[in-house]
Amino acid sequence: MHPLAERIQNGDRRALARAITLAEREDKEKLSLMSDIFSMEKNAHHIGITGSPGAGKSTLINELLHLLREQHLTVAVIAIDPTSPFSGGSILGDRTRMHQHFVDPGIFIRSMATRGSLGGLARATKDAIRMCDAAGFDIVLVETVGVGQSELDVMKVVDTTGLVLTPNSGDILQIFKAGIMEIADLFIINKADLPDVEKLKITLEDYMMIADPKGWYPPIVKTVSTKKTGLMEMWEEMKRHRTYLEETASGEEKKRLQREMEVYELIREEIWRDVKRWVEEGDRRDDLNQQSYDPYALAKNWFDEWKKERKSGDGE
Repeated sequence: MHPLAERIQNGDRRALARAITLAEREDKEKLSLMSDIFSMEKNAHHIGITGSPGAGKSTLINELLHLLREQHLTVAVIAIDPTSPFSGGSILGDRTRMHQHFVDPGIFIRSMATRGSLGGLARATKDAIRMCDAAGFDIVLVETVGVGQSELDVMKVVDTTGLVLTPNSGDILQIFKAGIMEIADLFIINKADLPDVEKLKITLEDYMMIADPKGWYPPIVKTVSTKKTGLMEMWEEMKRHRTYLEETASGEEKKRLQREMEVYELIREEIWRDVKRWVEEGDRRDDLNQQSYDPYALAKNWFDEWKKERKSGDGE
């Protein structure tokens, strides 16, 4: 067994932090480490909190942490922050809103930068969730970057997804597009002390009547995180959704689809790394400096050449 995996299983927080860093850096030891981690998965409830910027996700999670700790539950928080496409840097601002929990031994908080990854998550998010699960946390909370119309990856890595909306923000126009509505297991109308909260709630109810969700019917809860209202109702609905997954075939089907997507993602990453290494080692990047090159033809030629070389290498 990988020494870091053994230390994580024993609850070593330093080992957990180091292992997440190793996964983020795509270290050569990552696959062997994660294989060991996979064998020791426990039974944490994986919860995703997503929504547009300014919806109050971090404040909501901060108050939820208080509630969960009052119930003597241990919690790991993975907060995803966007990376600048210009500097490559990331302001890990979500950690600052949860600073009061840093000294709590029952809470582990880790910020992760997207580093160019699309979908609202970092590439190593699933790895980090699995490590936190192996470390024995009862709850693993994942806060995504602000979602647009395609950042839906959170549904691939958690059990329960809460979509945070606010009145008068225009969010309702976005969630009707590109599947955002379909990722929610729970609608959370935050800042519910603002005007038009009932209008937003009725609009959501009307949409769900049209969509006619089968099986689980996503509930709508109203919260005011700054006043600590609605949090218990939100938590009860999250627990109810987990019970639904455990007692119906939907839970196993969801896990099966998640595992399938994860395998495809891992294969794609391995192929990409190998092709990129092949391009750079063969000094083929000079082809990109030709102003008239056809990217479609070049990509096809490179991939065909890469496959041919790999096939001939295997034959030898």
